[in-house]
Amino acid sequence: MPSRLPSSRIWGMTIIHSILVVVSILLSFTILLQHRAAGLSATFGGIGTSYVQRRGGEKLVYQMSIWLSIIFFALSVLQWYV
Repeated sequence: MPSRLPSSRIWGMTIIHSILVVVSILLSFTILLQHRAAGLSATFGGIGTSYVQRRGGEKLVYQMSIWLSIIFFALSVLQWYV
């Protein structure tokens, strides 16, 4: 006979999965919105030694992507224990 999970565990998994989906979508958008300064010229031997200082909205998107990736990792680990 298959063992049944307690209802509290099912709700916990559902909530974590829902939050994980939202965080993954937001993380994808913030990564796609970021500006790449070096481009392909540095890849093929061009001069790609420019320093980029993020300001305003660019800095906010960059910091949001870092925090969303930390939250995504933490939720993925938490998912193992719930």
